[in-house]
Amino acid sequence: MALYEHIYLARQDVSQQQVEELTAALTEVLAQGGGKVTKNEYWGLKGLSYRIRKNRKAHYTLLNLEASPAAVAEMERQMRINEDILRFMTVRVDELEEGPSAMMQKRDRDDRDGGDRGGRPGGGFGGERRPRRF
Repeated sequence: MALYEHIYLARQDVSQQQVEELTAALTEVLAQGGGKVTKNEYWGLKGLSYRIRKNRKAHYTLLNLEASPAAVAEMERQMRINEDILRFMTVRVDELEEGPSAMMQKRDRDDRDGGDRGGRPGGGFGGERRPRRF
């Protein structure tokens, strides 16, 4: 069995529960092909760098897979058919990452900071704001 990291983006107008159901369906497709999902992380609704099929945001999900190439190909085929999935990417890796991914570690760090970045009182770049000249 080969090891893979798989990320997919679901449309912004589906609910988190629907994304979880979609993940369960993909897990079932892999199980039928003899594979399994070793880690499942829902990263949340995030903004996209550019619009994809009229969507400005998407639900991000990471899956670590242990499956045969045929099972992964069937899962990707199912994803191409599904209208709720905007993009996906599967990468073969030598070993799977243990523990939370970098995205989840970033979220934990942001939660601990409390959102206060320090800096100058009143925010901004300091100094007073000057009117623009055209």
